[in-house]
Amino acid sequence: MSECTERSEGRERMPGQHGMSECTERSEGRERMPGQHGMSECTERSEGRERMPGQHSMRELSARPENAAVGVAIPHESATLHVTGAALYTEDLVVRTKDVLHAHPVQVPHAHARVTALRVAPALAVPGVVRVLTAADVPGVNDGGVKHDEPLFPDEVMFFGHAVCWVLAETAEAARLGAAAVEVDVAPLPSHVTLADAIAAGSFQGAKPQVVRGDVEAGLAGAAHVFHGALEFAGQEHFYLETQCALAHVDEAGQIFVQSSTQHPSETQEIVAHVLGRASHEVTVQCLRMGGGFGGKEMQPHGFAAIAALGATLTGRPVLVRLTRTQDLTMTGKRHGFHVDWRVGFDADGRLAALDATLTADGGWSLDLSEPVLARALCHVDNAYWLPHARLTGRIARTHKTSSTAFRGFGGPQGMMVIEDILGRCAPLLGIDPAELRRRNFYQEGQSTPYGQPVRHPERLHRLWQQVLDSGEVAERQQRIAAFNAAHPHTKRALALTPVKFGISFNFTAFNQAGALVHVYKDGSVLINHGGTEMGQGLHTKMLQVAATTLGIPLARVRLAPTRTDKVPNTSATAASSGADLNGGAVRNACAQIRDRLAAVAGTMLGADAADVRIIDGVARRAGAADGVGWDELVRAAYFQRVQLFAAGFYRTEGLHWDASVMRGSPFKYFAYGVAAAEVEVDGFTGANRTRRVDIVHDVGDSLSPLIDVGQIEGGFVQGAGWLTLEDLRWETGGPARGRLSTQGASTYKLPGLFDMPEVFHVTLLTDATEDGVVYGSKAVGEPPLMLAFCVREALRQAAAAFGPAGISVDLASPATPEAVFWAVERARTGDGRGQVLERAGEAVHHG
Repeated sequence: MSECTERSEGRERMPGQHGMSECTERSEGRERMPGQHGMSECTERSEGRERMPGQHSMRELSARPENAAVGVAIPHESATLHVTGAALYTEDLVVRTKDVLHAHPVQVPHAHARVTALRVAPALAVPGVVRVLTAADVPGVNDGGVKHDEPLFPDEVMFFGHAVCWVLAETAEAARLGAAAVEVDVAPLPSHVTLADAIAAGSFQGAKPQVVRGDVEAGLAGAAHVFHGALEFAGQEHFYLETQCALAHVDEAGQIFVQSSTQHPSETQEIVAHVLGRASHEVTVQCLRMGGGFGGKEMQPHGFAAIAALGATLTGRPVLVRLTRTQDLTMTGKRHGFHVDWRVGFDADGRLAALDATLTADGGWSLDLSEPVLARALCHVDNAYWLPHARLTGRIARTHKTSSTAFRGFGGPQGMMVIEDILGRCAPLLGIDPAELRRRNFYQEGQSTPYGQPVRHPERLHRLWQQVLDSGEVAERQQRIAAFNAAHPHTKRALALTPVKFGISFNFTAFNQAGALVHVYKDGSVLINHGGTEMGQGLHTKMLQVAATTLGIPLARVRLAPTRTDKVPNTSATAASSGADLNGGAVRNACAQIRDRLAAVAGTMLGADAADVRIIDGVARRAGAADGVGWDELVRAAYFQRVQLFAAGFYRTEGLHWDASVMRGSPFKYFAYGVAAAEVEVDGFTGANRTRRVDIVHDVGDSLSPLIDVGQIEGGFVQGAGWLTLEDLRWETGGPARGRLSTQGASTYKLPGLFDMPEVFHVTLLTDATEDGVVYGSKAVGEPPLMLAFCVREALRQAAAAFGPAGISVDLASPATPEAVFWAVERARTGDGRGQVLERAGEAVHHG
């Protein structure tokens, strides 16, 4: 936690006090806006401070008591509700709310245009229409973003389908008809739809960070082999099952209450407050649950919640904003697509000598989270590999499309794509098996990342790799694949292995904190409130297990309340794979405070020292004793002794420091590791392919909830494979529909389905992998598995190459759709490697 002084109060922070840091971002020369994930420059000084109540050492934090509820494979806490249809989502609350108005956007069909006139009177004449919201209605700030570059009611349309006003009506259909009646005059302006357009025009925005280590030019000059190339890969649509949704109402005291499908309730609260010109304590945001998020509900929900709250404030009636699927696809952000130019050098043994890469992110029309996404991408270009010399440069293009935003991995997948593509393309030119080239370049003990963070436990990479080789029978299968390929000229198979090293923590240090509020009632039942949100990933399930473990009681005695800003304030987004680490630490801290108080009560009742009391399976006993005091009796005794039976917990991640001005430090608590192997089969006539088998071994430390973690690994892998091989976002680049998203539904945007799953799918959790300093020795599991899917893309590359002569380098488009695979096969057959050039003594020799 930063020890910077709190300027707002003009005093130094006391030990144990945990306000948000107000340090400014030197790289930009201004204060950081709420919600930004940019790299913090404040260092964490873990020494020399007093311990908070209930706080324990790093080793104590990871230690597990006897008969722990964590580590048990239990179903998701809402699984029964999900499969029976009884689970409530934000829109379901409408039937429980009286006189709800429905909101519908007025979208303008231009990629870039100036609004010259807006006539809403025709909409007001539509039966059922109550009001049209425009910029004139905003009492506070007309902006729904954290960078003040996203006007809620714009006078300049910045992407095709940009909403300029909203219609409120008695029914959704009346609101739709009213929106269609609004008349908007515009003057078209020049637009940049593709990333290439923006780069050619010099259309950039935001910071231009750079990670540098060593001397890249000297490293390339001394390399035995130097290659250069370019890579462009697409973004990805979140396609959560529940679209963006918010329901707002105002109570008799003028308090605004918003039910929102949001990963970041505190930031939704802040945006709603500043749009309404209110203080945050006048706004409460609750997230019951989400029908998926994947990062798409980290920043994007704020504006929709503000529209609902503004409508409720002006009409005095509840207002629902619920996007249709088409609206959600055309109005909300996607994963950032990237363009990359690179040069790489290898020594004579195939070890990486130097890498020079420029990464250009497609930011869309506003900054959103593009700066921190780019920063994380730069910090993950190395993936699992040692780079002695590196120069990694980033920039953000401004295009006239929806603003790119957070997506599972938050730039990490895009950064890793760079090095994995390079190794896949260069391995044949070096005459080295791709798997061996990867293994040869793994991090070793004592090495650090290009940004200066020591890589702890690199031996786990080697363990994981070997375990996949052994359990996946890779050597034997490679022989069978070679025999199959020799006998089948029109169908080829291939098997590829890829590793993952992913940094865990928000890369803005101040966000690495969390709170919880735990109540123990007189009857012994327990209620948990924490700042994390549930989007299906199982966070609430893990928090129930953490609470039961810490208190030493059966899981059935614990219930979890919906996430609300009036219970736990100033929370960070449920993102960055940090939900269980941060909120688990806070829940454990609150429960430990209560447990310690109860241990003192039990000690008096048992005639023992409180330090010798253990609460296990709901019974407090002196260590080694058979008799004890039951939980319910203990709680009642504590109440009558006026012992506090509730606690506010807090957790901050220790040991983080980062200097954004030079992009150096240790921004991550630890690295999550994994290795995957995929076997694919490709039809040479069509490029159609199938994934025959996948073997994964993944490091989740000591799992808090194994069933949940295995599900996350499976789901993350399939989502990653979708991004890399199926999901193809397309925009119109010419004509009157220039800038229009063409892939506006599941009929045109191909999502992974049942038949895209691997035919054989093995997922194993690494054993003997306790992580010190993390709640009960666990590790994050939300994002890292997505990047295991690189093995599918690399296997497709190798299968395409098998149609051509030995040693061919295949340039494979991303996403590697069947069409892209077909053209890769055709290039392999003709010996056209495309995209790999060997530089030597000033001359360029084309390979392939």
